[in-house]
Amino acid sequence: MKTGLVLEGGALRTIFSSGACDAFLDKELPLPDYTVGVSAGIAYGVSYLSRQSRRNLKLVTTYAGDRRYMGWRNMADRKNRSYFGLKFAYETIPNQLLPFDYDTFEAYPGTVEAVVTNLNTGEAEYLPVPRRDAHNLLLQATCAIPMMFPIIEIDGQPYLDGGCADAIPWRRAFDAGCDRVVVILTRERDYHKDADGSIRMIGRHFRKYPNFVETMRTRAERYNASREELFDLEAQGKIKVIAPEDTLGCSRTEKDLEILRALWQSGYFAGSRRAEEIRSFWTKE
Repeated sequence: MKTGLVLEGGALRTIFSSGACDAFLDKELPLPDYTVGVSAGIAYGVSYLSRQSRRNLKLVTTYAGDRRYMGWRNMADRKNRSYFGLKFAYETIPNQLLPFDYDTFEAYPGTVEAVVTNLNTGEAEYLPVPRRDAHNLLLQATCAIPMMFPIIEIDGQPYLDGGCADAIPWRRAFDAGCDRVVVILTRERDYHKDADGSIRMIGRHFRKYPNFVETMRTRAERYNASREELFDLEAQGKIKVIAPEDTLGCSRTEKDLEILRALWQSGYFAGSRRAEEIRSFWTKE
């Protein structure tokens, strides 16, 4: 038996997932054997694996309105070229202001992967999250929303947000050998993704990477199909899904602290309600 946790992205909307994971910690559920996440799903998810309950809630409620964390002014910085302040968000905060517990994360015995999209191939890659990286380069890459982040290079390969190629990597969890998979979504169950209206702009901006442009063109169709199959597996009892009933209009770059707190609380309540069900699912023989 191998347990798995899959975390969808969604930038600050992922605070819902953090609430659910914080409830898992409070209820003392065993950590999964395998964790895979996309974008903020895994960037926030590592705090669950380091057992730092409410760390993400404190992070977003402290820094969501801080220009050093996010804001269009950061795009004008030639050393940054991102809506998010990369050095501030991925180095200063975890290493100084709101310390990440690298020791506990390193001690986690399971496997942790982040999804990134390779611009050359247009396909998803699943890379192991380093247990100690003061720059958090892979987490930058998995969070790199097209047009809002610069291209992030790792070992000479250009990457952007993993959600472009595989937004909900539940198949990867099964491929990794998991047979008890829990998926935490950041969109309501009835959500339907529309085609990207900026595909022409994306096509021009990333014309050097035609495979990536094609991936972006088919993104909505693939996302919706993945969710349909996911819910079918849930109905068969092969997977457990936690999803928000209402995301409260929370955007990827939400700055309204009341919305962020309410969405975290919604996730916490959802995780608490399902905790014993998840415990049984993960531990039954």
